[in-house]
Amino acid sequence: MSNKMINSNNAPKAIGPYSHSVRTGDLLYISGQIPVVPATGEVAGDTFKSQTEQSMKNILAILEEVGLNFDNVVKTNIFITDMSKFSDVNEVYSTFFKDYFPARACVQVSALPKNVLVEIEAVASFN
Repeated sequence: MSNKMINSNNAPKAIGPYSHSVRTGDLLYISGQIPVVPATGEVAGDTFKSQTEQSMKNILAILEEVGLNFDNVVKTNIFITDMSKFSDVNEVYSTFFKDYFPARACVQVSALPKNVLVEIEAVASFN
Protein backbone atom coordinates (compact mmCIF):
# COMPACT_ATOMS: atom_id res chain seq x y z
CA MET A 1 0.00 0.00 0.00
CA SER A 2 1.33 3.40 -0.88
CA ASN A 3 0.74 6.66 0.91
CA LYS A 4 -0.39 9.72 -1.03
CA MET A 5 0.16 13.31 0.09
CA ILE A 6 -2.88 15.50 -0.50
CA ASN A 7 -2.80 19.28 -0.31
CA SER A 8 -5.49 21.85 -1.06
CA ASN A 9 -5.14 25.30 -2.55
CA ASN A 10 -8.17 26.23 -0.42
CA ALA A 11 -6.37 25.63 2.88
CA PRO A 12 -3.48 27.68 4.27
CA LYS A 13 -0.02 26.64 3.17
CA ALA A 14 1.83 24.40 5.61
CA ILE A 15 4.20 26.33 7.87
CA GLY A 16 6.61 23.42 8.14
CA PRO A 17 7.75 20.25 6.40
CA TYR A 18 4.41 18.43 6.30
CA SER A 19 1.42 17.86 4.02
CA HIS A 20 -2.12 18.99 4.62
CA SER A 21 -3.06 15.33 4.68
CA VAL A 22 -1.93 11.84 3.79
CA ARG A 23 -4.14 9.10 2.42
CA THR A 24 -3.26 5.55 3.31
CA GLY A 25 -5.75 2.91 2.26
CA ASP A 26 -9.25 4.07 3.16
CA LEU A 27 -8.09 6.64 5.73
CA LEU A 28 -7.17 10.30 5.36
CA TYR A 29 -5.00 11.77 8.12
CA ILE A 30 -5.38 15.55 8.22
CA SER A 31 -2.58 17.53 9.82
CA GLY A 32 -3.43 19.98 12.59
CA GLN A 33 -5.12 23.03 11.13
CA ILE A 34 -4.66 26.38 12.77
CA PRO A 35 -7.07 29.28 12.11
CA VAL A 36 -5.22 30.95 9.27
CA VAL A 37 -7.38 32.37 6.49
CA PRO A 38 -5.98 30.93 3.24
CA ALA A 39 -6.63 34.07 1.16
CA THR A 40 -4.82 36.45 3.51
CA GLY A 41 -2.44 34.34 5.59
CA GLU A 42 -3.81 36.10 8.67
CA VAL A 43 -5.20 34.53 11.84
CA ALA A 44 -9.02 34.60 11.91
CA GLY A 45 -9.87 36.84 14.83
CA ASP A 46 -8.78 36.68 18.43
CA THR A 47 -11.52 34.58 20.02
CA PHE A 48 -11.80 30.84 20.55
CA LYS A 49 -15.03 30.85 18.55
CA SER A 50 -13.62 32.62 15.49
CA GLN A 51 -10.47 30.52 15.53
CA THR A 52 -12.35 27.23 15.95
CA GLU A 53 -14.57 28.14 13.02
CA GLN A 54 -11.61 28.89 10.73
CA SER A 55 -9.73 25.75 11.78
CA MET A 56 -12.82 23.70 10.90
CA LYS A 57 -13.20 25.51 7.56
CA ASN A 58 -9.59 24.62 6.76
CA ILE A 59 -10.27 20.97 7.56
CA LEU A 60 -13.35 21.09 5.32
CA ALA A 61 -11.27 22.45 2.43
CA ILE A 62 -8.93 19.48 2.72
CA LEU A 63 -11.82 17.01 2.98
CA GLU A 64 -13.47 18.52 -0.10
CA GLU A 65 -10.21 18.23 -2.04
CA VAL A 66 -10.79 14.45 -2.08
CA GLY A 67 -14.60 14.48 -2.26
CA LEU A 68 -15.25 14.01 1.46
CA ASN A 69 -17.06 16.05 4.10
CA PHE A 70 -17.52 16.04 7.88
CA ASP A 71 -19.73 12.93 7.66
CA ASN A 72 -16.53 11.03 6.80
CA VAL A 73 -14.60 12.20 9.88
CA VAL A 74 -14.09 9.43 12.44
CA LYS A 75 -11.71 11.11 14.91
CA THR A 76 -10.54 14.60 15.81
CA ASN A 77 -7.99 15.97 18.23
CA ILE A 78 -8.40 19.53 19.45
CA PHE A 79 -5.62 21.52 21.08
CA ILE A 80 -6.60 24.69 22.96
CA THR A 81 -4.59 27.10 25.06
CA ASP A 82 -7.26 27.65 27.73
CA MET A 83 -9.54 24.88 28.94
CA SER A 84 -11.94 27.44 30.40
CA LYS A 85 -12.92 28.15 26.76
CA PHE A 86 -13.91 24.50 26.18
CA SER A 87 -17.62 25.40 25.85
CA ASP A 88 -16.87 28.11 23.25
CA VAL A 89 -14.95 25.56 21.17
CA ASN A 90 -17.74 22.97 21.54
CA GLU A 91 -20.40 25.47 20.50
CA VAL A 92 -18.72 26.16 17.17
CA TYR A 93 -17.35 22.64 16.60
CA SER A 94 -20.80 21.08 16.94
CA THR A 95 -22.18 23.16 14.05
CA PHE A 96 -19.97 21.32 11.55
CA PHE A 97 -21.51 17.88 12.16
CA LYS A 98 -25.03 16.80 11.12
CA ASP A 99 -26.08 13.39 12.38
CA TYR A 100 -23.25 12.24 14.60
CA PHE A 101 -20.10 13.37 16.31
CA PRO A 102 -16.81 11.56 15.71
CA ALA A 103 -14.56 10.27 18.47
CA ARG A 104 -12.55 13.16 19.90
CA ALA A 105 -9.95 14.34 22.34
CA CYS A 106 -9.50 17.93 23.53
CA VAL A 107 -6.45 18.93 25.51
CA GLN A 108 -4.98 22.16 26.81
CA VAL A 109 -1.52 23.06 25.58
CA SER A 110 0.81 25.85 26.63
CA ALA A 111 1.28 27.33 23.15
CA LEU A 112 0.50 26.78 19.47
CA PRO A 113 2.13 27.98 16.23
CA LYS A 114 1.63 31.68 15.43
CA ASN A 115 0.31 32.07 18.98
CA VAL A 116 -3.15 30.90 17.93
CA LEU A 117 -5.68 29.66 20.46
CA VAL A 118 -6.88 26.50 18.66
CA GLU A 119 -5.50 23.74 16.46
CA ILE A 120 -7.56 20.81 15.18
CA GLU A 121 -6.50 17.61 13.41
CA ALA A 122 -8.74 14.91 11.97
CA VAL A 123 -8.92 11.41 10.56
CA ALA A 124 -11.51 10.65 7.88
CA SER A 125 -12.62 7.44 6.22
CA PHE A 126 -13.38 6.91 2.54
CA ASN A 127 -15.89 4.19 3.51
